[in-house]
Amino acid sequence: MNWIYKNQEISDISQFPKNTFGFVYKITHLPSKKSYIGKKFLYHQRKVKLGKKELAQYEGVVGRRPAYKIAIKESNWKNYYGSNKPLLELVNGELEKNFSKEILFVASTKKLLTYYETNHFVNLT
Repeated sequence: MNWIYKNQEISDISQFPKNTFGFVYKITHLPSKKSYIGKKFLYHQRKVKLGKKELAQYEGVVGRRPAYKIAIKESNWKNYYGSNKPLLELVNGELEKNFSKEILFVASTKKLLTYYETNHFVNLT
């Protein structure tokens, strides 16, 4: 099952608006009408130690040489169902058609993403 954003199905990362960092989502269990709201990053960053060949490129360079590089890869956003344990138990026990996955907001920065998620919770109460 794919995500729905502005009444369109999203199945590829290229379908997101340009410079999208992540999104705020709502997953609804259709039979019970229970829902879960969260945020998801589109990319993960991690530090990877440089190998011998990469370190050799910095020989003779004045100053401190780097020990790590930043590796960026796409997250598991396509088949993500959140971190809520009761929701995950429902997902494992039922068919995919009993759930809807909706993207509420897209954000270009981590701070904006957190703001949208928090603001959405405040507006619900």
